Amino acid sequence: MASLVVLALGAGGCDRDARRQATGRPVTATVAQPAGDQAGVTPMAQRVAVLGLLNKRNGIVRDIALRPGRSVRVKDVVVRLRACETTAPWESEALTGAFVQLDVDRTDGRLQRVFSGWLYKESPSLNVVEHPVYDVWPKSCAMTYPAGPGAPAAPVASSSRSSARKSGAASAGRADSPAAEPAPVPGNDTAPAPAEPPPSAPDNNAT
Repeated sequence: MASLVVLALGAGGCDRDARRQATGRPVTATVAQPAGDQAGVTPMAQRVAVLGLLNKRNGIVRDIALRPGRSVRVKDVVVRLRACETTAPWESEALTGAFVQLDVDRTDGRLQRVFSGWLYKESPSLNVVEHPVYDVWPKSCAMTYPAGPGAPAAPVASSSRSSARKSGAASAGRADSPAAEPAPVPGNDTAPAPAEPPPSAPDNNAT
């Protein structure tokens, strides 16, 4: 993001100064272009960020609209916007960030830098403005991205059904299936003995 570009610019400036002192000649360096210079993305200078400024003494909150590179004074505090960024619409996590610098008047009339860094609307705990009187946070960053990739097509449900006959427990429960015969007992090859006839009744006419 732009924070990486800002850090690269600062580091590159320090290296150039050191080499300039060593050789006595200016040194040029190539710096990668920020995301705002890509095709279809709003340039950094044309973005507009809305920042919230809280005065903890009286509880008054002000909304400040700034373009990157601009600053505004509110009584004894100066709010400066260096950059702002929002994630692309097709990103999984939506974030709105702003690189803010906060300067407060000292008793001798000079400004004291009390904060300089990225602030995020959705995750304020990532970076906190530690000042007893003022607090600042990003509310929005107006910028656009080119059209992203389209949504994937929904899978087509198949309406065909399998014509294969079900096997196993499903076929065993059919009413028209023949009943299974009991298996013969091993070693029992003899036929069962016939039942004996019942005893005949006594004949009363016999002498």
